Amino acid sequence: MKLLICLGISLSLLSTALSAQTAGAPLAPTDRAVDFSLAEMEQAARYLAEQDIATRRLLEGGVFSVNVRHLEGAETALQHGRITEVWVVQSGSGILATGGTIINPVAGAGPGDLSGSGIEGGVEREIKEGDLVFIPTGLPHGIKQSDSITYLNIRFEARDPD
Repeated sequence: MKLLICLGISLSLLSTALSAQTAGAPLAPTDRAVDFSLAEMEQAARYLAEQDIATRRLLEGGVFSVNVRHLEGAETALQHGRITEVWVVQSGSGILATGGTIINPVAGAGPGDLSGSGIEGGVEREIKEGDLVFIPTGLPHGIKQSDSITYLNIRFEARDPD
């Protein structure tokens, strides 16, 4: 009986933790469009900077999400096994590294997900306000350096090949 109670509590805590990652993000409707004004995007970016939070989810769609991200400094090198990303830089700039190999890789939560201390042998370039970046599934990437950068981050789950 104690085992069942502990299991129930553990599942409840796990469910709460997982839902907290998208708490407050409305589900994407299937019957209408959703607009986010520039003022709403700027408000989300200010909130992230003030609260020292990297990501705020604006819309949750199951296989996709729409997020605002704000970073100061560097970001961990990442590789997503099932996620493709599109970034639209809203303000600031940073040095983006893509490709190459993740240094000191650590497995992430999903299949093929990795994080690490950096990227070796990748391509580095500055990204700035107005730039659009496409990051395909499986490509190592990360902001290597930034004083401050805010970008719209649209994430799509990869489809299985037919």
